[in-house]
Amino acid sequence: MTKTQIEDQQEEPLDPGMERIRRKMIILQLVSGGVMFLCLMAVLGAIVYKVTRPSPQAENTTQVSGGLSVPADQPLTATASLPAGFVVQSVSHSGNQILFYGQLNGTSKALIFDLSVGRVIADVTVVSH
Repeated sequence: MTKTQIEDQQEEPLDPGMERIRRKMIILQLVSGGVMFLCLMAVLGAIVYKVTRPSPQAENTTQVSGGLSVPADQPLTATASLPAGFVVQSVSHSGNQILFYGQLNGTSKALIFDLSVGRVIADVTVVSH
């Protein structure tokens, strides 16, 4: 190669304004790369934490919604003490609660039994006007 060809390949220095912009862009790239690296490490740390954490449930119970623990080897046993003379017309359940709808001495009633506390928690008289 001749001396003129080598001189043509060398870059000319940038003017001061463009040099400042180039330096700012390099700093921005370094900061962005650092933030992305920290985010990736946080996600990996969360995954490792979830995988290595022991199971919170007990060995012989199954967790049901509302904090009710049911033995895994047998069903839950409960007795709903309804008033004497209450005639059940329909039954419905939601979560840990059972709704007994029926009549007591000719009056329509709705009784709500909660499995987690083991008793009737509401006695609603239904009156139509």
